[in-house]
Amino acid sequence: MVRRRYRLWLFLCLLCLGLCWRLLPLQAQGMAPIRGVWLTANDMPMLRDRPRLEAALNDLQRLNFNTLYPVVWNSGYVSFPSATATHLGIQPFVLQGVQGYDILRELTEQAHCRNLLVIPWFEFGFMVPETSELAIAHPDWLTQGVNGETTRLTAAGEVAWLNPLHPEVQSFLTNIVLEVLRQYPVDGIQFDDHLSLPTEFGYDAYTRRLYEQETKKPVPANPRDEAWMRWRADKLTAFVKSLRQRVKQEFPHAIFSVSPTTLPTAYQSFLQDWPQWVAQEIPDEVVVQVYRYNLPSFVQQLAQPELLQAQAKIPTAVGVLTGLRTNPVPIELVDAKVEAAQRSGFGVSFFFYETLWERAPEPRDLRQNTLLFHFRYPMPRRTFGQACARG
Repeated sequence: MVRRRYRLWLFLCLLCLGLCWRLLPLQAQGMAPIRGVWLTANDMPMLRDRPRLEAALNDLQRLNFNTLYPVVWNSGYVSFPSATATHLGIQPFVLQGVQGYDILRELTEQAHCRNLLVIPWFEFGFMVPETSELAIAHPDWLTQGVNGETTRLTAAGEVAWLNPLHPEVQSFLTNIVLEVLRQYPVDGIQFDDHLSLPTEFGYDAYTRRLYEQETKKPVPANPRDEAWMRWRADKLTAFVKSLRQRVKQEFPHAIFSVSPTTLPTAYQSFLQDWPQWVAQEIPDEVVVQVYRYNLPSFVQQLAQPELLQAQAKIPTAVGVLTGLRTNPVPIELVDAKVEAAQRSGFGVSFFFYETLWERAPEPRDLRQNTLLFHFRYPMPRRTFGQACARG
């Protein structure tokens, strides 16, 4: 009888432990939290000079970062040799390092020997400048607003938007993604809030025909018509799912990362239903851009159900703004945000490298030591077991 009760008690304890384990965020289950930073076009002077690059990576390694998101698709250009871009006639040049090196290859090799993941970031997604070679060569690839307008004003200026539903656009984006993975030993790829369709767009001829064929209804004049929004959002989701499938077919271990903005903006303004993407197991990780200029609004976002649901399924981090060139962020606010994120079990990624400490209102040592306090111990997401070459 005693033995039977003991077995029952042991079974119940193990069952409870298993259930509790399933409910814990993945970071609490022993997976290293994301400690990332975006490397933007503004960081290109550092990326192009080997001594500066090595010094930057040494700092990031010493401060126990584990993930880099370097930009590879920006303003209608890729930053690597691309047969796709060359064939389309949209790539008049490819930047190299001052010492003549391939920037992404050098970065990847130097990062891996420091146990830093490299996940190339396709920053512009479907967004392109209206004066870019791509937009000029393929006006039929651009979507339109209800009155025929093809541009919208953004933080990147006045830009056009490639039509996410157009097969040739989908093929183009898929091809440049696969090129990166085929040419470089990187650890995955990332898209952000520009892998989307602004709500006011979708009135181009191709999308109109497709909607009318599938629904047997005319396209609503109101871009915020609920059914019209849902139809476009679902089409976007279907493409993102197919893109993941193409990536995983060839590179099953590549991390498919997305970095959307918060709700309701993501869906209401960009038709990006990223919680549905998480529910359908499309991304392998999500880094939600929680760019807030005060702590209470930042903390409020950490408790939103879509973040908690993502956290329970996949590695989840929040994007923390460390400053813009024209708008520095004090380290006290960065400090408080990182503490709040970690307390809630989230990883963090900083936007962007230059404003971590290179262009900042406080001394470099103060900002670095503040971050080191939160990243006291190394937590690599992968160890590569290779020594750095000594130049």
